[in-house]
Amino acid sequence: MTDVLPAGSLDGKVALVTGSSRGIGADTVRYLAEAGADVVINFRNKAPRAEKLAAQLRELGRRVLVVGADLTDPASIGEMFDAVKAEFGRLDVLVLNASGGMESGMAEDYALTLNRDAQINVLDAAVPLLGDGARVVFVTSHQAHFIRTTPTMPEYEPVALSKRAGEDALRERIPGLAERGIGFTVVSGDMIEGTITATLLERANPGAIAERRESAGKLYNVSEFAAEVARAVVDEVPADNTRLVGDVSAFAAE
Repeated sequence: MTDVLPAGSLDGKVALVTGSSRGIGADTVRYLAEAGADVVINFRNKAPRAEKLAAQLRELGRRVLVVGADLTDPASIGEMFDAVKAEFGRLDVLVLNASGGMESGMAEDYALTLNRDAQINVLDAAVPLLGDGARVVFVTSHQAHFIRTTPTMPEYEPVALSKRAGEDALRERIPGLAERGIGFTVVSGDMIEGTITATLLERANPGAIAERRESAGKLYNVSEFAAEVARAVVDEVPADNTRLVGDVSAFAAE
């Protein structure tokens, strides 16, 4: 996992990736560390995985802070950023990767609480630490980004709607972020092979992933999509603040 970003392109920077103990978040935080950033690994309940990843990144010579937080709890979010401030004093990159809503046994409003409310709460708590030139990246899916114009699988629709609500709420903050010199990019990808969401979708709707793969021609895997998320941190912010990854021919423009 090298050469995704130019060597040294994030030297001296501090990056936090939510939900980064596994999957897309873990690969993203690794790419950022490989490019020189000191990093904050955030997890909800995968502490051993987070600590294992932290040990690997410290071998690169990076400072690594591991912080457990329940992003649906504003107090927990506040404690996380208190820890970031105490350790680093600032933040240069915030990747809003954590999401969910297909897990069993959660409250009816869990998807909206995590995918909309928590995203805004995390951003608001981070802003005082983000300076001129900082970047915020929000990770979503085509199924959510295009939900207003292209229906998705019924099993995923509540999550897609909540993710789009989160994206909309974050986009409302773009002018205020821009005034502070903070860039904001939405990275939207098709279904990603090997993610928890894909696994849960396949369980609820057997054959769904294979059908989408055949239609799209290719589905990105976790490391490939994480590379695109990492590149969004250093690439110029698109005019429409949107980076579309993979095939979009099946999705109608808004």
